[in-house]
Amino acid sequence: MWKCPKCGREFARQDQRHDCGKPATIDEYIGAQDEAVRPRLREVRALLRAALPEAQERMSWSMPTFWQGRNLIHFAASKKHLGLYPGGEATAVFAEALEGYDVSKGTIRIPWDRELPAELIQRIARWCGEAYRK
Repeated sequence: MWKCPKCGREFARQDQRHDCGKPATIDEYIGAQDEAVRPRLREVRALLRAALPEAQERMSWSMPTFWQGRNLIHFAASKKHLGLYPGGEATAVFAEALEGYDVSKGTIRIPWDRELPAELIQRIARWCGEAYRK
């Protein structure tokens, strides 16, 4: 048995990856992720900040979120990909630009080994800011 020194939970495997409670801030969320993906998460955060300068950063649904009167866009780390969550309306509007990505209603999955589509992420974020802020 292995006991997490941070939260005290016990696991069968040594150094079992888990969440030690819900992170309260985006900094805490990024800090709790694998070191290898933290730079990519910081990059996405910076892209969203630049695209949505008036939006507030907060945690919602246990994900980093940009909010302005309502949730505009979320992002999160998964085992095999970065998840971007702009909502179903946004993925429909950007369907052609998102060809080649794993997309389902409201979700865009970007594999960790694939180049980050920075310009597209910012276009989607700006669209969310305009469409959802109303």
